[in-house]
Amino acid sequence: MDHLWTPWRYEYLRSSQQPSGCIFCTLPAEKRDRENLIVLRRTHTFVILNRFPYSTGHLLIATHRHIPTLKETTSEELLEIVLLARECQQALENLYAPHGFNIGFNLGHCAGAGVAHHLHLHVVPRWSGDSNFVAVVGETRVIPEELSTTYQKIHDYFQTRNMDA
Repeated sequence: MDHLWTPWRYEYLRSSQQPSGCIFCTLPAEKRDRENLIVLRRTHTFVILNRFPYSTGHLLIATHRHIPTLKETTSEELLEIVLLARECQQALENLYAPHGFNIGFNLGHCAGAGVAHHLHLHVVPRWSGDSNFVAVVGETRVIPEELSTTYQKIHDYFQTRNMDA
């Protein structure tokens, strides 16, 4: 049997209790953006790193309002989500040069939503060959960069862009 050494996962395993409340409501309210991996806030939405990413740079764009689907969005919220998805794609292209992207909503548990009751959009950078034997056979994803490093890169990118605007 082969072993995949992942000591950074210990903290997750040790504290794997289900959080109380909605993470997309509680984390932004804490005002601890670095610890909670929130890289950018806008009027109607915010961008947060996925704590359990499919690939390096996996971002989530969530609404501030606790709504479950697109039909509950206002025009302003929907426009901001889409425009922010475009900005996130550009940021990830500049920082990581992925070969492609998966960008989309998982609406409902049966559609794969981990947090089905709060609308959020996934922006997932992809590279040719990123679905290798470890992911397919071992049902394990290999993420080559620590979340704190990814956070810093993306946060700094948006800070620089917002200062230029």
